[in-house]
Amino acid sequence: MTTKANATDDSFHVFDTTLRDGAQREGINLTVADKLTIARHLDTFGVGYIEGGWPGANPRDTEFFARAQKEITFENAQLVAFGATRRAGGSAADDPQVKALLNSGAPVITLVAKSHDRHVELALRTTLEENLEMVRDTVSHLREQGRRVFVDCEHFFDGYRANAAYAKSVVRTAHEAGAEVVILCDTNGGMLPAQVQAVVATVIADTGARLGIHAQDDTGCAVANTLAAVDAGATHVQCTANGYGERVGNANLFPVVAALELKYGMKVLPEGALAEMTRISHAIAEVVNLTPSTHQPYVGVSAFAHKAGLHASAIKVDPDLYQHIDPELVGNTMRMLVSDMAGRASIELKGKELGVDLGDDRVLVGRVVERVKERELQGYTYEAADASFELLLRGEVEGRARRYFRTESWRAIVEDRPDGTHANEATVKLWAKGERIVATAEGNGPVNALDRALRVALERIYPQLAKLELIDYKVRILEGRTGTESTTRVLITTGDGTGDWATVGVAENVIAASWQALEDAYTYGLLRAGVEPAE
Repeated sequence: MTTKANATDDSFHVFDTTLRDGAQREGINLTVADKLTIARHLDTFGVGYIEGGWPGANPRDTEFFARAQKEITFENAQLVAFGATRRAGGSAADDPQVKALLNSGAPVITLVAKSHDRHVELALRTTLEENLEMVRDTVSHLREQGRRVFVDCEHFFDGYRANAAYAKSVVRTAHEAGAEVVILCDTNGGMLPAQVQAVVATVIADTGARLGIHAQDDTGCAVANTLAAVDAGATHVQCTANGYGERVGNANLFPVVAALELKYGMKVLPEGALAEMTRISHAIAEVVNLTPSTHQPYVGVSAFAHKAGLHASAIKVDPDLYQHIDPELVGNTMRMLVSDMAGRASIELKGKELGVDLGDDRVLVGRVVERVKERELQGYTYEAADASFELLLRGEVEGRARRYFRTESWRAIVEDRPDGTHANEATVKLWAKGERIVATAEGNGPVNALDRALRVALERIYPQLAKLELIDYKVRILEGRTGTESTTRVLITTGDGTGDWATVGVAENVIAASWQALEDAYTYGLLRAGVEPAE
């Protein structure tokens, strides 16, 4: 493991703990390969420190540090090993866990230390003075071994409330022993911004230590608490990608960094890195196998999405009227959502986004607005199905629906067999380029069978369809009727290896709704491929 020069100077630290604290989120289970991949993403993004885990505490983290030394050349970050102060009654030089920290090869070590008097006496089962000696001895020993040391004061804010003098003595001891930064941890996540700001300012004044902040999000204030600590003088922020972490999570790296760069005017990332933020956020979400939050600040796909007609009218004049930043600064894009709330401006902006020239045809735009409102009344939703909307829009502009094939009929059969298994078969009859085609296929369900039959029927004439893949399938029962008589809406997401698109179908029959969405999906796929309509 090698590290080149840091992207920023040492005056302010962006410290990421996704691989350690973030990995404690319910539902996340990272392999060593996952951790190496995420570390590379974080380094590309430009954080200064990446906490890789607790070497010696579990084989996975020990292996991660061993492999990181051989496999990663960090461009911007330094790798950090996490561990605890030595055991009570021993010495840091002889403590196996402290030795494991040194053996990790990490140039920086973060020690967690107790700063709440009750935790010292009840959890560590030692005296307050011995706890201070554990901090002093461990920090001093690691410094003598040539390592940079940060100290996390666990449960600091709760400890400060119970016994401020002792909590500050832990900070002072770590600082005097050689810790570069002492991090005040809101471990239970119960603090509010004004409280954090007041405590941080007081501790800086009373101890003279350089302070950092580690905020959990149990009150929904982790990002605000982190920024409040910076306002009070903290120069080290600990965060996790996408806010991953135990319980409800940690301070989210991306809004914290965006606020520092765009709101505070601080340079905490390498040049151009902020524009990679959305991509990095989504890439890490893919690695941990969690769907990216659509409404996450700055990087969510809905972060700059506009639905109301009033908003659209203003945005058409100046996007800044309803956006707090230019989304391109963080690698995101503005999106116009088309719904029954849409007005003329929404349709015009959406057409521009999709590359469909509406000119100044007010009659055309008005007609599209009415079509959308009419269709949404029937149950269609175009804000979640851009591809279906684009087909509708192009049909209005071109005066007829874009058609590559014409359906004569289709059917899907589900056979319940005596052995408890089911057979699903579909037959489609259609016309394409003057030819009548009949195709039958089996699938693991009626919709899958229809999809395969449609593919069998059309691939010979349109080989471009071989790239298409059904990625996602959602069914929703709409309000208005009950039980099996309900209207059904189907949303299908399809991809071709270079992108994906969503289509919608609505019918009283779930299979019929699925067929509508499939027809649109194939039609849009051929449009994307540049194929000219057959008729």
